[in-house]
Amino acid sequence: MASRTIKAALADVLENLSEENFKKFCHHLMDLRAGPRIRRTAVEGKSCLEVADVMVSTFTEVKVVGVAEEILRDIGCTQEADDLGKLYVAATGRQIYLFLNGGGKHFVDRHRVDLINRVSNIGPILDDLLDKNVIQQEVYEQIRALPTTQDKIRELYSGPLKASEACKDAFYESLQLNEKFLIDDLSADLSRVYPCLSPERELG
Repeated sequence: MASRTIKAALADVLENLSEENFKKFCHHLMDLRAGPRIRRTAVEGKSCLEVADVMVSTFTEVKVVGVAEEILRDIGCTQEADDLGKLYVAATGRQIYLFLNGGGKHFVDRHRVDLINRVSNIGPILDDLLDKNVIQQEVYEQIRALPTTQDKIRELYSGPLKASEACKDAFYESLQLNEKFLIDDLSADLSRVYPCLSPERELG
């Protein structure tokens, strides 16, 4: 998944906004209450591609589409929000919206109970987290020694996953690789929030 692909999709949608709606988008972007703040000088008077670049750099390629869709819906640009979703899914083939409108919880936080109870392939996930320095060797060995998968995942939630959003992102990415069917099932509700993600709907 290349950030330039996401940036290009976002820039395309922003370029199709009217001048008035693009100004509203930038105003809402600067006024976001949650997450990193964007300075006025970073977007004021900038082109659509420059604004898209700032957003990808600020929110990361994993989260920026959800942030942009939320703003587009807030300013009444529902069709453009759907278009962004279609462009993104068509380009990447992946549904990785970690943050949803109305709550802002990370995917792994929203589905904490389900993940604790339903993840079964924990070994490769711990290996991934060790490789990505989310957990250190000592913690890795402590978690591996716990008797059940549920205990191991609870321990991840009680410690390493509290460190940062990046740790949660790494956990989610490993879940996608090692628990694909579970993540697809838990992600099914996204198509109700983002109709463009429904598998029955053409991406055209």
